[in-house]
Amino acid sequence: MSPSPTPHLGMSRARVIRLRLTDFRSYHGAEVRAGDGPIVLVGPNGAGKTNLLEAISLLAPGRGLRRAALDQFAARRADGMPARGWAVAATVEGAYGEVMLGTGIEADGVEARSRRCRIDGEPVGSAAAFADHVRVVWLTPDMDGLFTGPPADRRRFLDRLVLAVDAEHGARVNALERALRARNRLLEEVSTDPRYLDAVEQELAALAVAVAAARLETLRRLAAGIAQGRERASDDASPFPFATVALEGEVERALAREPATIVEDQYRDSLRAGRPRDRAAGRTLTGPHLTDFLVGHGPKAIPAAQGSTGEQKALLIGLALAHARLVGEMAGMAPVMLLDDVVAYLDPVRRAALFAALDALGGQVWMTGADPAAFAALGGRAERFTVTPGRIDPAGESEHA
Repeated sequence: MSPSPTPHLGMSRARVIRLRLTDFRSYHGAEVRAGDGPIVLVGPNGAGKTNLLEAISLLAPGRGLRRAALDQFAARRADGMPARGWAVAATVEGAYGEVMLGTGIEADGVEARSRRCRIDGEPVGSAAAFADHVRVVWLTPDMDGLFTGPPADRRRFLDRLVLAVDAEHGARVNALERALRARNRLLEEVSTDPRYLDAVEQELAALAVAVAAARLETLRRLAAGIAQGRERASDDASPFPFATVALEGEVERALAREPATIVEDQYRDSLRAGRPRDRAAGRTLTGPHLTDFLVGHGPKAIPAAQGSTGEQKALLIGLALAHARLVGEMAGMAPVMLLDDVVAYLDPVRRAALFAALDALGGQVWMTGADPAAFAALGGRAERFTVTPGRIDPAGESEHA
């Protein structure tokens, strides 16, 4: 195996060197030990490849790459019932040496259970604490319809971009959603004391501005990184075209013109004035919960949604690579990148370009696919595993000769 890639100067490299699963999805008990090179997981559809990537994605804040509910992670027992608990444990090697990160639900007989997180066996508040040791980004087939789907899908994608560089962003988004629900409930009550609405709207306005500002700052940095990448490249003929990115939303437009304190006051006044309209609609009709993430195909100067299916896929990969670079620069740590069934649908030119781009990122990469031939260009640099239901084994030498 060739030497592992080197991250950019001043950037550390975090690697998942051991992954253990207990009663997680299709695995009652499994362990993977990974080396320095790219990790390739090969197996038929439904074998459990995505489950392994999902387990790693739980080392990041949030609900993982499928956004699943906690009870969906539990493996099924022989009687068809879900296991009482599940666990993901990862040994991560990074700037602070080796550290054990663990998350899951303990089989303690308590019905209402929450996900627990630990670092070297010591409890921490949430997976946001893992960000000091590892950053994780991913690309999955579910994202292929991002540009043509509803704005809510693009907002979730955008918030995942922000969360990868700002581990507290998820908590702010969740608090914003709770405040919106509280306001909507108060509006439903005919005799609500206006002072209650004032208090909720004050909190809502502060959260709205904080969420919008974090999104704007991340996109500003992402756009700057894309521009720098174009300057370093010899031309714009990359197989993964550069993206233009912008936000379409009332609060975001205001933040581009005014200080945050003024925007907060303006939005709070807008909420107060809009109570009759929002009461009639049954929901809050303005705010960052309705913002759209606008992506364009840079070389063609068209909205991403107007590109062909192949152009959209290439654009999405280019955007993911640019985001991974941004995460590395902001965190000082090359992220672990998870690519679920991404390689198989690329032509040989784009496949080779993707592998080269991943090498340049300098972080650990986990990839899945059904066809081993799709990863032939990696040669001996990759560490290959064969995935079958409930099992993961090192591939035979003949499979990657």
